[in-house]
Amino acid sequence: MLSTRTKTLIAVADYRNFTKAASVLCLTQPAVSHHISQLEDELGVSLFIRKKNGLELTPEGEIVVRYARRMNVLYNKLRKELTDIEKQPAKLCVGITHTAESNLTTEALARCSSEADGFSIMVVTDTINNLYNRLENYELDLAIVEGTGSPQSFSSLVLNTDFLVCVMSSENHLSGNAMITLSELRNEPMILRLPSSATRIQFDSELRNLGDAPENYNIILEVDNIATIKDLVKKNLGISVLPQSACQKEIRKGNLIALPIENLSMARETRIVYNKDFSRMDILQTITAAYRETVRRYQ
Repeated sequence: MLSTRTKTLIAVADYRNFTKAASVLCLTQPAVSHHISQLEDELGVSLFIRKKNGLELTPEGEIVVRYARRMNVLYNKLRKELTDIEKQPAKLCVGITHTAESNLTTEALARCSSEADGFSIMVVTDTINNLYNRLENYELDLAIVEGTGSPQSFSSLVLNTDFLVCVMSSENHLSGNAMITLSELRNEPMILRLPSSATRIQFDSELRNLGDAPENYNIILEVDNIATIKDLVKKNLGISVLPQSACQKEIRKGNLIALPIENLSMARETRIVYNKDFSRMDILQTITAAYRETVRRYQ
């Protein structure tokens, strides 16, 4: 079903060289050139520009290659699903954020996979924007993300409502407070997520809405890994702002204390996001039930 010309286009885009693409595809170089010329004639656009160091995609070529890759992924998924029907349960590819990796999401997915019949789950972790891109290209079946919404091009289902909180060691001098003020927060060394993370973007946005800015705070370290942040905070090397769901186990054990921040209402939703043509509503219901059961066990 996937044409030879489409495969040729993807190979040339990958290697930026007709000779290398021909070698990989076991074709002659004239055949590769002919395939590209046929596509250009059919679409009425130039796909590549020849330069000294190789080929470069034109703006039109970038668009065509993006759709060609998507067609390739869909074709591979089609073949895999047809094989799965005969040989084994379907494998579901679920993308999660680094925050979800540290909260109850992975436990819920493990519970779901072990208890459900008919499918198994493969989990991949990435940034929220990369997850949306991979979902759009059908490299993922579902994504579980946190935030205040999702792109309108997808459908979504709310799993839970979470909050960003100030997290500190039980040994911190503020740990006995009912809340923490922004003035108190400014005086504490802070260990935060990277500025590109959804958690940090939300925190920074809330500050700016109050006419404040992250530059006014004593941010001593920025770390991508939530487990590392929690470990440093437990050692009382600083305080952090994290989703409460990512710290549930440590809070229950008394290793971490979570306090609301005065004047900051940092609610966020945990959602399952999926393409509008995703048809397995039974899988969504199974994951939702497993997630809520996992949350209930920690309440």
